[in-house]
Amino acid sequence: FLSRFTTLLLLLSLLSAATIFTSTEAYDPLDPTGNITVKWDIMSWTPDGYMAVVTLYNFQQYRHIQAPGWSLGWTWRKREVIWDVVGGQTTEQGDCSRFKGNIPHCCKKKPTVVDLLPGTPYNKQVANCCKGGVLSSWAQDPSAAAASFQLSVGQAGTTNKTVRLPVNFTLQAPGPGYTCGPAKVVKPSRFTTADKRRVTQALMTWNVTCTYSQFLAQKTPTCCVSLSSFYNNTIVPCPTCSCGCKSNTTLSGSPEKPHLASVVPNPGKNGLAVPPAVQCTHHMCPIRVHWHVKLNYKQYWRVKITITNFNYAMNYSQWNLVAQHPNFDNLTQIFSFNAKSLNPYASISKFIQSPFRFPTMDVDILTLNAVTNHAIFGLLQMTL
Repeated sequence: FLSRFTTLLLLLSLLSAATIFTSTEAYDPLDPTGNITVKWDIMSWTPDGYMAVVTLYNFQQYRHIQAPGWSLGWTWRKREVIWDVVGGQTTEQGDCSRFKGNIPHCCKKKPTVVDLLPGTPYNKQVANCCKGGVLSSWAQDPSAAAASFQLSVGQAGTTNKTVRLPVNFTLQAPGPGYTCGPAKVVKPSRFTTADKRRVTQALMTWNVTCTYSQFLAQKTPTCCVSLSSFYNNTIVPCPTCSCGCKSNTTLSGSPEKPHLASVVPNPGKNGLAVPPAVQCTHHMCPIRVHWHVKLNYKQYWRVKITITNFNYAMNYSQWNLVAQHPNFDNLTQIFSFNAKSLNPYASISKFIQSPFRFPTMDVDILTLNAVTNHAIFGLLQMTL
């Protein structure tokens, strides 16, 4: 058992250490085929352009997008403008001074679209919109893994041969980490009517694939792992400076004077990202994962997992934990959370998710941290 437990520690340490290096390509080794696909469907032509429905599909196994949500940007190839947006909005209007009478919704060469908030009037909504940019992963909740908005584009082509595909797509979710490839024309999307007796299709469709890389998201880890067991009162803590080092001027943190950690990116120009405020610890990690061995018999062993949030500015309502261990193929019991296997590592890699949201969690299965009150725990039982 000790050798297997050591293997677990080594795997988690390697995952944390891997984020220290940099890379120019987006790739997630735990979800190599996962991506966010942007589908652009032209539904009808207008006198000076077209009306399109843009949909984001989160085909990742475990990585979802939390508030303040996604933002999608691109660069127009010609002098296109956005006359109107339904189900979303651009972050800036840009210079529309050349227009008389009707003023477009956005005249920028490089527009950025964000989702609308819940409670948006119905005449401004489309299907799968208005969730504040929150997007679940496909494996976690397929019904909430898509987001859509409708664009009315002007000063664009009015045929399949004159339309120019946008370039330089960017996806913030809400911070960096995603790299988007070029738009590619694909077979037009097909739609079935409600009575399932007629099929229609888009006039033109192109896809953009965006993939995630922790290397691009940030250079330092976002969590660390500590270990303990029932037969030893010694705790193996997170290594010092696991996610960065303490400021020389700040020796301790508190809710009133938190340490502003440099390991988390600051808000972008659009101001959507939440500024970090991480409790000052010896490891300086926003999240700590603690594994405690509760039982160790010949037939099985049981471990308690405690996840502590040290970030005063973030409330993780739908957390995910990904871990690898050789004994995960013999998982027998799970308490207070859900789990499933991840490809390509099949049974030795588990995707663990919370089945509930703060603050509706049952107090009986909640461990409160003295500072943040954001610690949560669950139990795993595995046979040897």
